[in-house]
Amino acid sequence: MSEKLKVGILGATGMVGQRFVTLMENHPWFEISVLAASARSAGKTYKEAVGNRWKMTTPIPKEVENMVVKKVEEVEEISSQVDFVFSAVDMSKDEIRAIEERYAKAETPVVSNNSAHRWTPDVPMVIPEINPEHFEIIKYQKERLGTKRGFIAVKPNCSIQSYTPFLAAVKEFNPTTVVATTYQAISGAGKTFKDWPEMEGNIIPFISGEEEKSEQEPLKIFGNIEDGVIKKAVSPIITTQCIRVPVLNGHTAAVFVNFEKKPTKEQLIEKITTFKGFPQEENLPSAPKQFIQYLEDDNRPQVTLDVNFENGMGVSIGRLREDKLFDYKFVGLSHNTLRGAAGGAVLCAEALKAKGYITKK
Repeated sequence: MSEKLKVGILGATGMVGQRFVTLMENHPWFEISVLAASARSAGKTYKEAVGNRWKMTTPIPKEVENMVVKKVEEVEEISSQVDFVFSAVDMSKDEIRAIEERYAKAETPVVSNNSAHRWTPDVPMVIPEINPEHFEIIKYQKERLGTKRGFIAVKPNCSIQSYTPFLAAVKEFNPTTVVATTYQAISGAGKTFKDWPEMEGNIIPFISGEEEKSEQEPLKIFGNIEDGVIKKAVSPIITTQCIRVPVLNGHTAAVFVNFEKKPTKEQLIEKITTFKGFPQEENLPSAPKQFIQYLEDDNRPQVTLDVNFENGMGVSIGRLREDKLFDYKFVGLSHNTLRGAAGGAVLCAEALKAKGYITKK
């Protein structure tokens, strides 16, 4: 009998679900037991259900090709076959909140890529290198849900991964004001150029809901647990613009920042390049050895050269320099469907396992 934890993937046929499927192939701790999707996919093999909508560059893993897809709403049946689930369902926010809570109440931990529960006060929203202590809120969430092992944990929005790690690494200098413009890949919308040809050679200066997420989610990550809920931080003040650009994978951010205590450029580079957290200390399977790299060349980071740094789980920073209006400005880059989506959720699940929150049933 395998010692690996049995995983269900909810929303397995979508782009993020597909990424989860590829990340589970040969994972040392986890193995797929159930694939679930909408009613139109249920009853088909995974290969049939995905059809010509497979968006990954590698083929569908052989071990799941013929796995019969279940309906996401079959909560009790799926829960009986898995130790926990990854959630990437494509539903309304109210429906997502309801279905994820049903799984949690069925004593099945949910590690979600969705935004629906990010502002539920007792649901941890975690970048494991930055705020793993927020998992401690789970005990209060279990009390509310009336569960022994079931809970919900989420990862934050993909757009913040290219600059929030920088802010966390240099927090001792107290960043006070941040202006960030993110240039976001089309895979963040679950698209490729094949199914979104009008994005070729195009820029769209609006992504629905993205700017609010980009401005507010870092504050929850930097917040503290008080009275059984997570209270968001009051600083730094962050303002953003989020722009869709003709890039397949990789979110780039152009960032300006002021500090309460202005450091030197050398101090900033030293802090970001040596920054590490729980995933590195515990050598978690998906953890980058180096979380943040600094690139000296003026023309870096570039998507084509740097998006796959540390298998897409690392963050690249470049062009750090003093500014006329702000203390410093820099450019950041992160892989939006690896670090920013499925990969970040897998790393959260690994951290939850390492901390004893996810165990075999």
